Amino acid sequence: MSRSKFVEPSRKHVPPKVPSRPNLKAISENVKKNKYSFGPVDPTLLEKFEQPAVRMKTRIDITIHIPEFTTLCPITGQPDYGTLEISYTPQAWCVESKALKLYLMSYRQAGAFHEQCVTRIGQDLVDLLCPRRLNVAGKFGARGGISFDPVYYYHAS
Repeated sequence: MSRSKFVEPSRKHVPPKVPSRPNLKAISENVKKNKYSFGPVDPTLLEKFEQPAVRMKTRIDITIHIPEFTTLCPITGQPDYGTLEISYTPQAWCVESKALKLYLMSYRQAGAFHEQCVTRIGQDLVDLLCPRRLNVAGKFGARGGISFDPVYYYHAS
């Protein structure tokens, strides 16, 4: 009994295709051509109420955690995600939470760098509340392998 062996026809070895490097100049030109429609950030959405401890002549510290902050990259128009922590010592006013949420949601259509977002949020809250002190800390996802964690500080004189 003879067994016949299956012989595969010879194939020429073809190396796998290596993708070519992206044409960064062409990508950059496409980004410049796109007209992203960024919306404005609206500080008029912010509201305040009298802080309860002001009548008792005591001091309180308030910390607010925002785990899902979103804004748009002003260059690419892509979304940027991060977390914010706002901590402040009020003098007479506290920020109303729903109004703060609506204000922060207006950043979802705003084109701004991380540092601009944190600074603007801090300045808008200082203008509204006139606190003793206020800090806004941002922790953003990495862009190009680099993450940015800007912090805004305000202390009343």
